[in-house]
Amino acid sequence: MTVSVSVKHRFSGFDLDVAFEAPAGVTALFGRSGSGKTTVVQTIAGLLRPEAGQVAVNGKTLFDSKTGVWVPPAKRRIGYVFQEGRLFPHLSVRQNLRYGAWFAKRGSGTASFDHVVEMLGIAPLLERRPAALSGGEKQRVAIGRALLSSPDLLLMDEPLAALDEARKLEILPYLERLRDETATPMIYVSHTVAEIARLATTIVVLNDGKMLRNGPASQVLGDPAVPFPLGVRGAGALLTTQVVAHHADGLTELSIGAGRLYLPRINAAAGARIRVRIAAQDVVLATRKPQEISALNILEGRVADVREGDGPGVMVSVEVDGQTVLSRITRRSRDALGLRIGMKCYAITKSVAVARDDIGTSVE
Repeated sequence: MTVSVSVKHRFSGFDLDVAFEAPAGVTALFGRSGSGKTTVVQTIAGLLRPEAGQVAVNGKTLFDSKTGVWVPPAKRRIGYVFQEGRLFPHLSVRQNLRYGAWFAKRGSGTASFDHVVEMLGIAPLLERRPAALSGGEKQRVAIGRALLSSPDLLLMDEPLAALDEARKLEILPYLERLRDETATPMIYVSHTVAEIARLATTIVVLNDGKMLRNGPASQVLGDPAVPFPLGVRGAGALLTTQVVAHHADGLTELSIGAGRLYLPRINAAAGARIRVRIAAQDVVLATRKPQEISALNILEGRVADVREGDGPGVMVSVEVDGQTVLSRITRRSRDALGLRIGMKCYAITKSVAVARDDIGTSVE
């Protein structure tokens, strides 16, 4: 299942000109507020008819300005989850879910009601009405309703934006299960790097209506050349690791090639693949392996790139067993260490520097 988007549209003071291919998995539209993310999603859904371009889902053309093809929104077989759940207040959770299933195409292989309920953890909520649900619970029900309509594509427009941090942490594991256990491709809109790092398999970076970069999540987030939407403070590498063991002192040991990471206990079985985002500003570099320091995470690698910014800082890319760790240091530190491409070095970070929402399951 692939999604092909190539659209142009002119607004007052804003021009949208975006083209990308979204493969199977979760494709994140990532950028600052006002970069055009929601406009792109509305174009795919048919809520906006652009001046020029084409939109196709799995080879089926939904819009083509040259041939005049225009499939109405109601016939596009697209599930749309908004920032708020938008549930019917007079219906129970069960009835809201059944409403979604009512729109499923006959013989389309509609998702099992029981499986969707179990996957999203909403069985205890079935007899409640929306007024008795928390924000996170409403969003899970809204996602379930969209899934039960058996869509060809699921659009999620900042579904966590209206939730506080506790509710976001509550719902993210369910979104990971949704990514891992369903064949429905998703386009996920967000300007929050932690959400993107945990969920995305592909990232499309947008800015002022233009696409800056498109590619696998680990490559885009780990590339210092990408004009990062949230500035250098938001930069960080996305690492794929594997659970080695859980230790009695509350730490989980992860492997990254021959290296080891120790993080506060992760709820995953030994052997599970885990993705970890480490912020560049939390990584310290050394040219010799440090001794007698409190930081437990010391990864040996080689300098792959050193990129200067406009200020006193530089972004150093360190290759560690085929993956990239980013470190943001000062030019003075770079010069003192004599860092150059190909040089062996050690990337160091504290276990407690990695936030809980920067750790998730991996499909890579």
